Amino acid sequence: MSLEGKWRIVEMPGFPADYPDLVEAAYILFEKLGGGEFAFGACTGHIWEASTAEATSIDFSWDGSDEMDEVCGDGDAELQPDGSLHGEIRYQHGDQLPFIARKWTSSTAC
Repeated sequence: MSLEGKWRIVEMPGFPADYPDLVEAAYILFEKLGGGEFAFGACTGHIWEASTAEATSIDFSWDGSDEMDEVCGDGDAELQPDGSLHGEIRYQHGDQLPFIARKWTSSTAC
């Protein structure tokens, strides 16, 4: 299975269950050529440099906004044997936010 495509963030360990979907359905998207985007809580980000999404793990850099403040950082994710994606989004000089995601389908969208 490739990491390419949209993944529904279903859990952020250590955060309240309703936090990821605070503004919209939480997700992370990896595009074939190393770009992508994500949204969770009040944060949105643009992935602008990533190792290939065709592998089973990925490292990436990002920039975006959190509650209208400019933020940036890096992150990583790794495909698990059960088909889930476990990763972490890190703010530069700040928080580390773990996430668990599943491949986006019509049943995972809500």
